Amino acid sequence: MQLRRGSRYWLALTALTFAGSALRAQGFGLNEISTCGLGRGYAAVATGCHDASAIYWNPAAAATLNGWNWVVGASAIALNGKFVQDTTFRTYKADVPTAIVPHAFLNYHRAGSKASFGLGVYVPYGLTSQWHTDFPGRFSAQKASLQTLYVQPNVGWQITPNWNIGVGPIVGHSTVELRQSLDLSTVPVTGQPFTFASLGVAKHTEFGTARLKGDAWGYGAHFGLQGKLSSNWMFGVRYLTPITFKYNDADATFAQVNTGLILPAGNPLGLPTGTPLDAVLLGQFTGSGALTAQKVNTKITHPQQLQVGFAYTGYRNWELEADYAMIGYKAFKELPIDFSNSATTDRTLIEDYNNSSAIRLGAEYSFANRARARAGFAGVTRAAPDVTVTPLLPEQDRANYSLGATIPVFGNFMVDAGYVLVTTPGRRGRIDERTSTTQTAAQLNSGVYSLTANIFALSLKASF
Repeated sequence: MQLRRGSRYWLALTALTFAGSALRAQGFGLNEISTCGLGRGYAAVATGCHDASAIYWNPAAAATLNGWNWVVGASAIALNGKFVQDTTFRTYKADVPTAIVPHAFLNYHRAGSKASFGLGVYVPYGLTSQWHTDFPGRFSAQKASLQTLYVQPNVGWQITPNWNIGVGPIVGHSTVELRQSLDLSTVPVTGQPFTFASLGVAKHTEFGTARLKGDAWGYGAHFGLQGKLSSNWMFGVRYLTPITFKYNDADATFAQVNTGLILPAGNPLGLPTGTPLDAVLLGQFTGSGALTAQKVNTKITHPQQLQVGFAYTGYRNWELEADYAMIGYKAFKELPIDFSNSATTDRTLIEDYNNSSAIRLGAEYSFANRARARAGFAGVTRAAPDVTVTPLLPEQDRANYSLGATIPVFGNFMVDAGYVLVTTPGRRGRIDERTSTTQTAAQLNSGVYSLTANIFALSLKASF
């Protein structure tokens, strides 16, 4: 017996739909790119944080630094997520490991020169979602991981005494991994007008698992403008271009899971009474079967970013900044998936994302000994529509509350520390796949996702 070509178990490969914490940030974007920016509620485009991380927060602000500046550090993201099912009222907790997000920046600006030169290595997009093996949504995603690293050489230029521009080409490398269970009840039977559910197979009967791993390279650019509007007001804007990653020849592998099911007498497959269904399905995992190791191609565009902000320095020792940020997720409408196995029908997955916006507010106080204290708030709007809130990406509105500090340690060396509390209101979502644009959130959503996160950041930096 053969499973009909185009069976919906191929949605097991929807790992690539996370195109990118989702459980962690705006869409699948990451803002934990420097400890200074994190402590200020991510409001740093007008001031550039006064260290080498300006290469990310505003490529133009790097031209305001003197001599050699470097920053090396990482953020640790600890997530608590859960899903409460409508019908059973059961709570399923996420099983997400703590994620470590690194960053490193180096900048040089010679005294008297208009130009600065630097290099930034950071992670602007990423995702980690993972659930326990009893979670009913594991047939959409049990584990999904995305890591995208950007390397940005940077040039800043002082066009006037008060205004700077900056630009940096970007080379990006992205890796993806998905683990997902396969639901036998949804699989159509060859030559028959019914699925295995019609044979009495219960929904969410696991008969196999799928795993996908792949990587891709992409290229883009980052631009910035920064300067003084007056003695007390500063302005900054940055634009990060979209980057398309083509995950060609990603590896898809499968493993059979025994169901223990036996075909009854008079079954419509015409097979003898007592035939083990697992023996019937075995052929799909061997030889030329549809569930054998193969290659898969897809592409994902990491969206554009635009951030603009104003900073006020009229209060002694204080910097107050307000930024607006837009992430262009609206380009993420659908995802094509092309399989190398001729027994497998290619798929186009429906996402229909919207752009996401954020208001970022930050305050920083400078002490006489070069120590600094920071606080901030960021309110973020969701990018996913109501019908695309899934185990892979239960994306929702969020509020970020942050604190941070710079502590001089010895000589020109300083330690930066930061903390962010991420809260959400909770949001209804689904655990089953959307197979048609006519399906609505009211039809598909079956429970409530909620999450909180604690983010800790630590950096070492110096200037010479």
